[in-house]
Amino acid sequence: MSLLQCPRCRRGSLAEGQGGLQCAQCQTRFPSVGGLPWLLPEPALALGGWRNRLTLYLDEFAAAERAARADLVLAVRPSTRRRIEALAEAYHRQAAAVRSLLAALMLQALPLSHATSLAFDTRLPLAQDLHSYYTNLHRDWCWGDAENVAMHQLVVDLQGPARARVLVLGAGGCRLAYDLHRHGVQPLTVALDINPLLLLAAERILQGERVELYEFPIAPLTASDAAVARSLSAPAPVRTGLELVFADAFQAPFAPQSFDLVITPWLIDIVEEEPAALAAAMNRLLAPGGRWVNVGSLALPWRRPALRPGPQELLELVREAGFAVAGERDAELPYMRSPASRHARLERVHAFAADKLRRSAQEAQATGRPGWLQDSSAPVPSTEQVQLNAEAARIRAILLALVDGRRSVDELVRIVTEQRLLPADQAVSAVRQLLEGLHELERRGRSPS
Repeated sequence: MSLLQCPRCRRGSLAEGQGGLQCAQCQTRFPSVGGLPWLLPEPALALGGWRNRLTLYLDEFAAAERAARADLVLAVRPSTRRRIEALAEAYHRQAAAVRSLLAALMLQALPLSHATSLAFDTRLPLAQDLHSYYTNLHRDWCWGDAENVAMHQLVVDLQGPARARVLVLGAGGCRLAYDLHRHGVQPLTVALDINPLLLLAAERILQGERVELYEFPIAPLTASDAAVARSLSAPAPVRTGLELVFADAFQAPFAPQSFDLVITPWLIDIVEEEPAALAAAMNRLLAPGGRWVNVGSLALPWRRPALRPGPQELLELVREAGFAVAGERDAELPYMRSPASRHARLERVHAFAADKLRRSAQEAQATGRPGWLQDSSAPVPSTEQVQLNAEAARIRAILLALVDGRRSVDELVRIVTEQRLLPADQAVSAVRQLLEGLHELERRGRSPS
């Protein structure tokens, strides 16, 4: 509690209140979800978003089950029927397991319809869906120890002397945080992540429970591996002092200089913040002399070349952010090697350790959220991108509204041309392409993972 700071105003301390925590400055209330503090800057908005993603997730599994059972009518070979029946049952059981696991997320929920969720892009929120990195849970807690041991050893090699307060940002299924705390001597290890499925599953596992979930390999080793029932559990009990927190890694809810060691495993590779700003955020969290350990393949999620630095350029940014590089190395780590899948690879990662020398000259603040999103009463600018999407949505809505079960493609093309939505020489191919795409989505379905 002494380390916590309000992630919204970034000034006030947090105190325990009814059903969660409250900021002493801005009075924002932060609920508890599944017994874990929900410390997102806009807690209610974030809860609503994840609830809608859960609804969509369950809808997709229900649709996948219906599609599988419909395919049974077409299945001739007994082996095909067995495989499809197993998949249908696995989809049903997985949905039930996830619904139970995330029951705390659905309290007082008013979920959106499937169509509304799709319309507002709930499928891809902030570059992370509910089942993004879901496979990590299986890697962490049931595939064996090869990947976990390799990752743990790499971090230990770089972390140096024992540290009292350790923070793992983007902890996912929390195996690395568990290993560091179990084998280390630090009194406090904090594992932070934004994904409820990963963190609530990890919380149960760390409490000594077995979590039953299905793995759906994208390249099953055998027909019986298309859906594999897994029992996820920790190898051994963990001592007190390992704490889990729902929060945004870039807006971590901690006072400045709270930690002696911050670890970012594959975080730079997925978080949509500029590398220099991320380095400043790490500086803010670390006490003087504290160490930052980063591990990842540096597959940065940016299109702009200036924001995709290589290893040496990245280390220059780290030094400019007030750090001294204490060590670096390239290493080949096994990555996502499921015993039930034909897909596996070695990941060549770049790892570095950097010690905080001084405060960063750059203020550690989020760069991707404009003022009108932070202040919901401010006017939303009508940008060129907004106008372009509005026109595209209008044209698409008009065309889809014309599909009434009676009109042919030729009739649709004629109406589109008469309404001057498209020139005559482009209308045929454009209309056909849109309808073919929708048909293909329906034919293939969306396989949950």
